[in-house]
Amino acid sequence: MKYTFVLLFLFVSLQVDTAQDNSRIIANPLNLNYRFQPDEPSRREAADPVIEYFKGKYYLFASKSGGYWNSTDLVKWNYIPCKTISTIENYAPTVLTLGDTLFYLASGSRQIHYTQNPDADEWKVLSSSRFEYSETDPAFFKDEITGKVYVYWGCSDSAPIYGVEVDPNKGFQTVGTPTVLIEHHPERYGWEVPGNSNNEERIGWNEGAAMLQYNGKYYLQYAAPGTEYRIYADGAYIGNSPLLPFTYMDNSPFSIKPGGFIGGAGHGHTFKDKYGNYWHVATMRICKRHFFERRIGLFPVYFDKNGRMCAHTVMTDYPFAVPDRKVDFAADDYSANWNLLSYKKTVSASSFLEGYSPENANNEEIENWWAAKTGKVGEWWKIDLGQIMQVNAIQINFADHDFNNKASSSYTFYQYIVEASTDGKNWMQIIDRRQNTADMPHELIILDLPQQTRYMRIINAKTLNGKFSMSGFRVFGQGAGKSPNKVTGLQVKRMTDKRRFVLNWNRQDNATGYIVRWGVERNQLNNAVMVFDNRLEAGFFNRDSEYWFTVDAFNENGITKGTSAFSHKTKNGFPVKELKPLKHKH
Repeated sequence: MKYTFVLLFLFVSLQVDTAQDNSRIIANPLNLNYRFQPDEPSRREAADPVIEYFKGKYYLFASKSGGYWNSTDLVKWNYIPCKTISTIENYAPTVLTLGDTLFYLASGSRQIHYTQNPDADEWKVLSSSRFEYSETDPAFFKDEITGKVYVYWGCSDSAPIYGVEVDPNKGFQTVGTPTVLIEHHPERYGWEVPGNSNNEERIGWNEGAAMLQYNGKYYLQYAAPGTEYRIYADGAYIGNSPLLPFTYMDNSPFSIKPGGFIGGAGHGHTFKDKYGNYWHVATMRICKRHFFERRIGLFPVYFDKNGRMCAHTVMTDYPFAVPDRKVDFAADDYSANWNLLSYKKTVSASSFLEGYSPENANNEEIENWWAAKTGKVGEWWKIDLGQIMQVNAIQINFADHDFNNKASSSYTFYQYIVEASTDGKNWMQIIDRRQNTADMPHELIILDLPQQTRYMRIINAKTLNGKFSMSGFRVFGQGAGKSPNKVTGLQVKRMTDKRRFVLNWNRQDNATGYIVRWGVERNQLNNAVMVFDNRLEAGFFNRDSEYWFTVDAFNENGITKGTSAFSHKTKNGFPVKELKPLKHKH
């Protein structure tokens, strides 16, 4: 009896600890109630985000959202609709904390709003504001050393990024004249070139400036080459003052995510949380129904030994934890260490529209989706994982197919159940959302108890004004096999256009996909991209930077790290020199 009690106590304790950990696990895109836009076609949008920590809460502002969100933990967000900011419908908002007041400015307006209580919709216009310049993509910045305030702006394929000091005591009147800070250099920096593969013969858009102060340095960030691409990214220049001179940060773009379920990591804002950890919140891309169909992503940030800013982006559409203490993101990306179990497994559905087959819901591309023929109760989608596996979490990404929602009746909610089975005949309900009234288009559901199962299905429980549809039913957990073999045969070739590389390696029979890592130093491989083929051709590199590469392999059982680093110096496409072993932690 005593031993039974001890075992029961240990089991309960384990469940409590697990629940506490699970409550802080998220996955990109952030699960916000993204607003439907007022015009055709019906679609959701939020972009150009900024997060400010103010009076014990985080406040998230984003373009075209009709309001903003607050949070105490960066995990759960509460939406605050806003009518008192007259420019709330403008693009690219920026906010600034001065004392007990929060200030707001948006693109295309010189009007500044302020409040002492952003939890309520009671903003006022700063009538004394005399900010002289008509700006696009503005960014406030307060120098913590001098107390001076600056505004940066720019959004153009020809004009530069500007900056100027302002005086908040005189209605944000400018002090001096604007300074040209960042000009276009696509001939040097391949990631500034537009195109799905940075391959168009025109100049991209430099935009979305943001400033961060860290360890006595000033990091002026900017986005390129265009929000409609998966290669949308953020780079930076580093200086010793808020204005000139600046030096290009040679690992730029530091925030880039062209691969995985959802791509894009540009036009963002880097901020420090209440524990002292740094984060980058940025724009992620769908852009299927409309040029500006976008979402929001959150990425851990750290600084390398040489002061370069780096962001973990590559597997942030997998579950990861938001720490509740000061941590070292350079040593740990805080992944939940759950593997993707659902990729291209056998699926079926109650019905589907032509061009929107069931396979679209587990192909790891948010840009396409499965749509049932109706939005009626009972429409279902089913997956066979191939064998019994441990399932820890499911991310359900709804696609809103044929919805007619507009901004005036913007938000919607789905109701459904999820069932699991080991044999495909006997089913057990594991998720019940039949009473749900929250708009959660990208919900990550952590199971209270991991399930050993092979089959899963989702069943619609609410009549919809469109079709029951999903861009991703993504299952995470632990497979029942072995991790893939180490990648061999890596070949690295730098093209005549030194902004472009081609990498090839031997296909691993038991690999789902690969993670290509690169950096400007051999032991600083701080950028990465996920691919599902044994080849990568990319043009987002800097002409004059040296690079090192390695390739990891992954499947539903784990990740096998690459153990060799290859420099870009090659002969006939083969590495001149292979150095090993390589130590990298991400």
